[in-house]
Formats: sequence, C-alpha cells, structure tokens
Amino acid sequence: MWVLLVVAAPAGLGTASLSAIVAYLYVAGSQICHQITERSFAYGGVQFPVCARCFGLYLSGALGAALAWLWSPRQLRWTRPALLVAAIPTGATWALEFAGLVGFSNISRALAALPLGGVAGWVFVQMLRYDSESHGREIHHSRTPARLG
Repeated sequence: MWVLLVVAAPAGLGTASLSAIVAYLYVAGSQICHQITERSFAYGGVQFPVCARCFGLYLSGALGAALAWLWSPRQLRWTRPALLVAAIPTGATWALEFAGLVGFSNISRALAALPLGGVAGWVFVQMLRYDSESHGREIHHSRTPARLG
C-alpha cells in the first residue's frame, strides 16, 4: 500500500481535493528519508515523497513480503547472513557516494536497494508466520528472564 501511495503522490498533489491529504505523505516521507530532489524519482516534474534508494527498498520489501506469503514457511537459520549479503549493494553505493568517489544515478540507487528490501520483506513475513504458528509455545529462548520495572 505504501509503495502505491508513494507512486501516486505526485499526481495527487495536482488535484485540489487530494493535495492536502497527499501533503501528509510527504511529511511522513520526511520523517524517514532525506528527500533530496536530485536523488528522488519524479512523475510529471513532481518528486516522490522518498528518495530513489528508499523507493527501491519499499518496492522490493513489498515484493519480498508477498513472495514469502506464497511459499510455505521456512526455517530462519540464515536470516542474518542473508540480510548482511543483501545489504552489500546498498552499503557499497552509499559508502562510495559518501566518500565522494562515485556518483550514482537514481536508477542505480534503487536497483542497489532491491536485494536488501526483498530479503527484509521476506524475513519479516517469515518471522510473522513463525510466531503465528508457535500456537502459544515459548519461542524466545533467553538465559535471563526479562524484568519489567
């Protein structure tokens, strides 16, 4: 849903009846993204509420989550290594840009974010499925019990 709202937001700003509502999408986007114009996709000359890298993360996260629902639940043995490997393209492009060594296009930023978003979406849904299938059994194993207060 968020991905569809991000894509539709530029068109909604041009509509008098929707512009006030769509403005809230841009405010929400500003809380999670830098929204630098040069690093954002645009539709009809109006930038998306998030940058290209964030858009790639959200798009692939939604696709990864959808795919995770289609397949039967899997054990989550390789979650951390999978996330680490999937983060390499995003981390590399960010680090190279931050260091001033390379400037990437918005398409490159979005494409580099696809593996991380896809794996994160898949892991998120698999964790939800794992929790829901535990049927009340203790699923968190800790040597020290949690203490409140």
